[in-house]
Amino acid sequence: MYLPQLFTESHPEELHRIICEHPLGVLVTHTGDGLEANHLPFVLDANRGPSGTLLAHVARANPIWQEVRNGDRVLVVFRGVQGYISPNWYPSKHETHRHVPTWNYEIVHAHGRINVFDDEKFVRGMVAKLTRQSEAGEPKPWKMGDAPADYLTDQLSQIVGIEVELDRVEGKRKLSQNRDARDFNGTVSTLDERGHASLAAAMRRSRISMGESHE
Repeated sequence: MYLPQLFTESHPEELHRIICEHPLGVLVTHTGDGLEANHLPFVLDANRGPSGTLLAHVARANPIWQEVRNGDRVLVVFRGVQGYISPNWYPSKHETHRHVPTWNYEIVHAHGRINVFDDEKFVRGMVAKLTRQSEAGEPKPWKMGDAPADYLTDQLSQIVGIEVELDRVEGKRKLSQNRDARDFNGTVSTLDERGHASLAAAMRRSRISMGESHE
């Protein structure tokens, strides 16, 4: 990934935040047929391995779990908030007209080695963690015990567990850090007005992390 210094995010807590808030990752593998990409919800265990460990599952019918070998290198891509930025939102544009459109975004690339676990104990534990993560915001979270035991056992038999032990995690947060305060504030205000509060909030965080205040 191209990483200009201004847009590079290397703080583990920020990289982990993006993964946890946007857990649908793209698992990229290299098979005999070339590159494959599978879109999977992941759980991050930040305390396992050099840079954390990702847990997920695939359908048993998905051939990817048989096409990879334990220990194969893989990439998992997580995309955080993102959105189009118009030059019309920059006050300076109306004075000089020397601006072009761009796109703001947060991205995490998680590199590591994959292992497949085709056993019920691993799969059950992984699904329990994913369920707790996904149901955390519900007023009455669904639990695995809410489903009949025979039905749940049948459903678990239809999936296979995977984990990716990470050895390198790199992030990029391109959030208008290269704009002056006036154009930056104009962009944030427009995003707020148009209902893109998440992207505006990410931009504010990026400014604070650079030691600058947002007014």
